[in-house]
Amino acid sequence: MSLTTIAGFERIGEENAFAVLARAGALAAKGRDIVNLGIGQPDFSTPEHIVEAAVKALRDGAHGYTDATGILPLREAVARRTLTTTGVEVSPERVVIVPGGKVTMFAAILMFGEPGADILYPDPGFPIYRSMIEFTGARPVPIPIREANGFAFSAQETLSLLTPQTRLVIVNSPANPTGGVTPRAEIDKLVAGLAERPDIAILSDEIYDQMVYDGEEHVSLLTYPAIADRLILLNGFSKTWAMTGWRLGWSIWPEALYDKMRKLAVNAWSCVNAPAQCAGIAAIDGPQDGAREMVAAFDRRRQVVTELLNALPGVSCVTPKGAFYAFPNIAETGWKAKALASALLEEAGVALIGGPDFGVHGEGYIRVSCANSEENIRRAMERLGDFLASGTAARISA
Repeated sequence: MSLTTIAGFERIGEENAFAVLARAGALAAKGRDIVNLGIGQPDFSTPEHIVEAAVKALRDGAHGYTDATGILPLREAVARRTLTTTGVEVSPERVVIVPGGKVTMFAAILMFGEPGADILYPDPGFPIYRSMIEFTGARPVPIPIREANGFAFSAQETLSLLTPQTRLVIVNSPANPTGGVTPRAEIDKLVAGLAERPDIAILSDEIYDQMVYDGEEHVSLLTYPAIADRLILLNGFSKTWAMTGWRLGWSIWPEALYDKMRKLAVNAWSCVNAPAQCAGIAAIDGPQDGAREMVAAFDRRRQVVTELLNALPGVSCVTPKGAFYAFPNIAETGWKAKALASALLEEAGVALIGGPDFGVHGEGYIRVSCANSEENIRRAMERLGDFLASGTAARISA
């Protein structure tokens, strides 16, 4: 067997936002003025009290291994936060601290994905969902996330996709890349349908749970007892506290799956960085002013982005209700989405992500991150408008 033909790896995909980030960085290094609205990373610094907690932990000797599931004080902090945000009491013995949010989806999909299994996932959605499903050999079944629904999922459509082979359903609200927030009534219907299929596990990606706007509410699937025995919850520190590079997340597992996740941790990463875990306690238990200010800024920016996008020729944009992304419809521009995103970066100095990078239902859309200053957002939208109005935009794109 050739070193380049390792079984299964031809099926594994990537997250193109990192490729765009790298290309934007390369162009900037050559002196190009690049406005990056591509990467899903808060442009705020981690609050100082969180940084200081990690520094103190290092100075105090937090240099060794910890429990594979995370230090107990952090798991207790997660349990306290869960009670505060959802009203659900969760034992720390069901919490696993992980090195980033992706690890939870990796583990859940690995547990339930195999040839002959079906796994449902949002489309457009976070690209690693499909990548991991295909890697396991399972059949990826896209749940269409439609603009007509405000980018909320349809419970009826989702339930219609279930088969006898369905092993796992992935739900994400507030959502990446669309900014959609699924209302309680729709989630009620989904849970009612899944309650009749006790053989199906559910992975609820709630990493953007604190980022909802316009009076919308985040509805955690933890609040539904009917599916509690097979619900896996994904959350973490990257978005709420601007800690993307810390690689720190948490997951909540049903008792039947907890030890399986613990064994994966032992085999794969041993434990999470000890000082980072101490910082996580400070993030949860410390002042929340910085987190609230960041969400308020994202709220203002998404309104600016939506207004400016809707003023552009051939572009329309539903106002995002959550997260920090907009997902404008660019079908009337005459461009294919990935071709437009590429041309904007190379020719106009604006980094965006083409909708197809988030799934087959992403064609005709681009993702715009609000994780940049309002000044830079306005500069990027001006460049986008100039580009679309120019002769360049009249070229045939495939």
